Amino acid sequence: MTVRASALPPVCILAGGVGSRLGEAVGQVPKPMLPVAGRPFLFHQLELLAREGAHEVVLCIGYLGDVIRHAVGDGSAFGLRVAYSDDGGDLLGTAGAVRQAIPRLGERFMVLYGDTYLRIDYADVDRVARESDLPALMTVLRNEGRWDVSNVRLAGDRVERYDKVEPDEDMTHIDYGLSVLEAGAVMETEPGASDLSTLFTAWATQGRLAAYVATERFFEIGTPESWAEASAFLAGGSGR
Repeated sequence: MTVRASALPPVCILAGGVGSRLGEAVGQVPKPMLPVAGRPFLFHQLELLAREGAHEVVLCIGYLGDVIRHAVGDGSAFGLRVAYSDDGGDLLGTAGAVRQAIPRLGERFMVLYGDTYLRIDYADVDRVARESDLPALMTVLRNEGRWDVSNVRLAGDRVERYDKVEPDEDMTHIDYGLSVLEAGAVMETEPGASDLSTLFTAWATQGRLAAYVATERFFEIGTPESWAEASAFLAGGSGR
């Protein structure tokens, strides 16, 4: 097992969603805890982060969050220190969850969705984010309509336009699912913004969103089909 020498900034994992596209599969199981290759998906994700040099993780929980808290505990079983930020009775959305977790995350941190497995050099993403001198970085993948509708247009080392609602035909990349954010940039946005995509759209328009181009496809468990793909991939041992 390869362990990165350099430590990553704290990692915020958004694990509070309901997972409605999975139907009955998530009835009494939060989406990150769905079985993948014989173990909860979140376990694979946490082990990957530990191998990549993460030490601190904050899990933003909501729907059936106590199930996650009980299974993961303080994170020591994964070589991590895990804290929790709970949406409570009202789901806050991705931006709201990150905003609430900032006291546990500090001034600069990574954000990762709780249903994605990303094979990327996390330390290099962190390096590029630091060297960009911009308050936010989005990882992107050249997509050209392969896995979803492309929603990113690049201009050199920046995201020039990001739009999930009305993407342009000339967009060739897609949001990969990992970002690096400065707390100040998040806190200066409108408190009512519930989705991170709204913030990314604004930062891209303002020229404040750096880009890092991933080269490996992502795996995720958001739909029954993608869940099956992720299970097959991780069962084959390719994620280790």
